[in-house]
Amino acid sequence: MRIAVLQFTHETVTFLPNDTTEADFRYPGSPAAGEALLATDPKGYMGGFVQVAREWQDVELVGIESPLWPKTGTGSGWITNEAFEVFVGRQIAELQRLGPFDGAFLALHGAAGVRGVPRPEAEVARRVRAVLGPKARIAATFDPHGNEDAEFLRHADMAFCVKYFPHYDMHLQGERAARMLVRAIRGDYRPETVTVKVPIIAPTVVMWTGASPWSDLVQRALVWEAREPDTYVNVFFGFPWCDVPDAGMCIQVTTNGNPALARKVAQDMADWTWRRRADLIRGTKLYRMEEGVALAKQAVAEKRAPVVLADYSDRSGAATWLLQAIIAGGLSRTLVATIADAAAVQALAQAKPGAPVDLQVGGRLAESDGDPVRITGTVLGIGTPTTPRAMGGGDHWVMVGFGEGNVLILSPFLVQITEPHELWNLGLKPTDFDVIAIKSRAHFRRGFDDSGFAPTILLVEPDQPFLGTARLEALPFKHLRLEEFYPYGDPPAPVIG
Repeated sequence: MRIAVLQFTHETVTFLPNDTTEADFRYPGSPAAGEALLATDPKGYMGGFVQVAREWQDVELVGIESPLWPKTGTGSGWITNEAFEVFVGRQIAELQRLGPFDGAFLALHGAAGVRGVPRPEAEVARRVRAVLGPKARIAATFDPHGNEDAEFLRHADMAFCVKYFPHYDMHLQGERAARMLVRAIRGDYRPETVTVKVPIIAPTVVMWTGASPWSDLVQRALVWEAREPDTYVNVFFGFPWCDVPDAGMCIQVTTNGNPALARKVAQDMADWTWRRRADLIRGTKLYRMEEGVALAKQAVAEKRAPVVLADYSDRSGAATWLLQAIIAGGLSRTLVATIADAAAVQALAQAKPGAPVDLQVGGRLAESDGDPVRITGTVLGIGTPTTPRAMGGGDHWVMVGFGEGNVLILSPFLVQITEPHELWNLGLKPTDFDVIAIKSRAHFRRGFDDSGFAPTILLVEPDQPFLGTARLEALPFKHLRLEEFYPYGDPPAPVIG
């Protein structure tokens, strides 16, 4: 049994001014092929798929040359058509050269935005199907922030979507994809799928699955999977900063040769989601930057520290609104991680610890970033991040001390700090800080909330409805119509046709 393994992933913020180019996907280790591709992301989709697929001695996995995440991480805009055609074209050529194959595994995301390609993941599946033929089986894994509709499963057989945010179950979904793909190739599993779009669009900051109502939504999907053997339920939360025609929430259900059951489960999930639509949208408390800083000072005084100030709105990494509020509010013992400024990182790359710093940082990429902020202080050190380069980490981070015990970390691209150890591995000490200011929506809860590290967590936003705003009506959409979605319009309840 020969299975081709491919990857094409990006969470595209199409409103950012910097396109994601072919060069952004090229760096040491990317593209990857063969065993190098199969060894990537051992705790993620790829790791889960490879681990289970290799439990069968008669299964051969063939790693097709694939780009990994771009080095810009999520801090870049439209993938250029040239980049898409170069990499997918090479993948298709390799499939033709190395075939035939009994099946294919596609490690995807779901929120890729490609200029001139309305549904990139579906287009990848269509081209793979054209090479493999109608008898082969195709399975894929997805992020819950994917924008998907029925088009992908017109060409592929199965999809397995992460259920949790933070994304704890990526390895599990990779395992499922391997197991069900092998069964489908052998004829033991006959996928029957139903897809229904739910006309709800929401900012990702409200989608934390560690609390109701999003935890209730996940639980309902899990209950259906427990009640009905061989039934799999995907809930795509959607990603509104990718301006594509298939945006919004989506339910997919796959059963073993039972289309009636797939319809029943899909309609139940869609009905439940629609009934709870107001709760899903409005269940998260957000604070203005200045209000968040004041509440952080109060929490420190009341010994409810460390405090996390999480700026969910920054999509470039260069936004300075929270840094400005921290300085204006007189916060001390605060760690700001990070401000994306490649020029500043380069300027300080050779600086020795103790070297003076007096420069403007951040605020250069777009209006939504605010103005650059002047920082005067000293270089504390140059650190090598544990955050993968391909997720925006870059090669080096610069630590600058300023004010009363404050530290600013400069990175070349947007970084979401998800675990405290990413900071302490740089040589910083947790006992030196009362407040940690980061750029993240919910991923940070993995290490700062679920672990019990931070007694106080405050989600903050700037006054202006800028790029990553929860006020989606302020964004210049061209490919989707907000009035077709709740809460911006009055669309009808979802019904399977």
